[in-house]
Amino acid sequence: MNAAKFAAAGFALLLSTAAAPAAQLMPAACPARAALTRLDAPLPRLALKLSSSDPVVIVAIGSSSTAGTGASAADFSYPARLQFALRQAFPGHDIKVINRGINGQDGPEMIARFDTDVAALKPTLVIWQSGVNALFRDDGLATAGAIVREAIKRTRALGADFLMIDPQYAPRVVADADTKPMVSLLNQIAAEEKVAIFHRFALMQDWHERDGMPFERFLWKDNFHMNDWSYDCLGRDLARAIAANIGTANRSAEVAPDTKLKAGVGTAGTLPAASATKPATLPAGAPTLAN
Repeated sequence: MNAAKFAAAGFALLLSTAAAPAAQLMPAACPARAALTRLDAPLPRLALKLSSSDPVVIVAIGSSSTAGTGASAADFSYPARLQFALRQAFPGHDIKVINRGINGQDGPEMIARFDTDVAALKPTLVIWQSGVNALFRDDGLATAGAIVREAIKRTRALGADFLMIDPQYAPRVVADADTKPMVSLLNQIAAEEKVAIFHRFALMQDWHERDGMPFERFLWKDNFHMNDWSYDCLGRDLARAIAANIGTANRSAEVAPDTKLKAGVGTAGTLPAASATKPATLPAGAPTLAN
């Protein structure tokens, strides 16, 4: 079986069985329209690494959304669920997702610790989750663009790919006048810099407005942070987006064999489409941390 079929089989197994306790608490399907979970920029360094037997290091840096506030355990944070999903999608590859989230931080603090928390780990991919806490700072929106561009510059200097995650969809975030401009700014930067962005805000908004989920179904008890179910879906959908992106890169490599990118990692066309329907059964209440 070639690597493309392995990737498809891995994702089918991931979506049909629960290989971790967290998954047993959650619906089998995460409602997501393909347009909301597509990465519009390539991840060429990650694709190249996955075409070899070399280990893959992904560093997820961010604030409490990355650290996993609202999850019932560290294993249920989105980086942990992403690692699980990617290992299922690419069996036989040594893939490690390192969580470098710190509660309350945003761009300035993340840049300050970039060398020690990111560069020192020699990542293939840097996932940059920011923009949420910037909304609650007087100069957050005004300074966000320059900070993100600096992060992209530093990541490129490492020879790594860069992927952004925008803010979560929650009442406090939605109510902030700077939220829509912030989301638009991050999208603009991604397009100008030709880097990938995962549209978490739009995805969660879709859960609420299109699929009719009340906030308490996918947010923690503070009605701000995500919970086990939504972190799991974020990890799954991000893994699906990455796998599809790698598949696209390898199809391009097969068409143009003189490219430096090797073929044979995974073909996105065989991955199951994300469910566009509501989960059959939602938990009676979002799993929460004990007081």
